[in-house]
Amino acid sequence: MALIHDLESTRDETLRYFGLKDDDLARTYAPGKWSVRYILQHLTDSETVLYDRIRRVVSEPRQVIWWYDQDAWSKALSYSDRPLEMAREIYGSVRSAVIFYARLHYEKDGHLEFVHSLTGVRTLKDEFDKTASHNEHHLSQIRRALGS
Repeated sequence: MALIHDLESTRDETLRYFGLKDDDLARTYAPGKWSVRYILQHLTDSETVLYDRIRRVVSEPRQVIWWYDQDAWSKALSYSDRPLEMAREIYGSVRSAVIFYARLHYEKDGHLEFVHSLTGVRTLKDEFDKTASHNEHHLSQIRRALGS
């Protein structure tokens, strides 16, 4: 399944970036934008949010699931101070769980719906797809920041 490939390939590339040196982690893809370090921290938190949504939809479809303010999280959760090794472990283990549930539910239960508090009705399939595309979007920013 293409989704599994996308989830695995974005996971593998993302995990490599957690090992960058401080100079590279401080780079940004454009003036005033988040650094590579902040993007990695954001990907970690987004992964946990998306994983929570996936589990909620599988378990209790049709509920309202609230958006989260990524900028508030970056400040309140100390993205500049939170250890990257800890974030790496969280990201990797949660992505493994997302892949596990994607194998079980993407095709069989992808039609299950929920209501996103900002964007309206979405499906489980949408949320799995968003997990991969969101990660790829930020990987492209990291690649630009690193000049690769």
